Amino acid sequence: MEKTQFMPVLKEPGPGRKSNRKLLIVLFLLFAILLTVLFFNSSISKISTITIAGQQYIGVSEVEEAAGIVIGDAFFGTSSSTIEERIEQLSSVAKATVTKSFPGEVHIQVEEYPSVGYELSASGQITALLSNGTTLAMQGRDFVVDKPVLSKWTENDPNKVKLTKVLGELPPATIGDFSEIIPIPSASYPDRIKIYTRTQFEIITAISLLKEKAPQLNAVIERQPPGRVTMLLADTYASYESGFGESEDSNEKEKGE
Repeated sequence: MEKTQFMPVLKEPGPGRKSNRKLLIVLFLLFAILLTVLFFNSSISKISTITIAGQQYIGVSEVEEAAGIVIGDAFFGTSSSTIEERIEQLSSVAKATVTKSFPGEVHIQVEEYPSVGYELSASGQITALLSNGTTLAMQGRDFVVDKPVLSKWTENDPNKVKLTKVLGELPPATIGDFSEIIPIPSASYPDRIKIYTRTQFEIITAISLLKEKAPQLNAVIERQPPGRVTMLLADTYASYESGFGESEDSNEKEKGE
């Protein structure tokens, strides 16, 4: 005769146990909210220091204003990417990197477009020309004129912007040797320019050809005594000692076209 097995009866949790669990959850949530409110109202959640580095042509105050944050703002109130985007709206800034270190530290690293030249205005003010075509007044700033000076250019000459962008693509050593660049347009080459170098060369070329001709130009400067170098349709060189001959005459004729 088989024995009958009985399953034990499971007791349902009493209403008191459910109420205690709900109460604990509510208390935990209230405690978490209280801690959150206390944290965001405490000094530890605020920006305590802002450091800025890397800028050369713009001031710290300009970067701070563009960033849109000040000491005392909520540390987590604005994301690093948002601050970076704001700073990169400045015409001279190529890239901004924002690093946050809890508690309260914000570091902004600025990378500006490099300067490729300077220009002297009619009023005697020096203006820096950046590789993206931006111009910055240098009054009140410390700087060294270690790039070419653009002379005799009109204010709205589109070739000036093209020139700054081409100069930005050349090796620093190359543009560092250029002392002065003036426009000498002709019918054949509206963007023709004359470059004087610190190594005593006189170069005639065109903005549209400058990047292409730069390697040959460097080779001539390194191997030849000072003289005139023409790099247009054909490349010619004549030392000052030998005179310019036909090369000079032909360029002067083209200049007068």
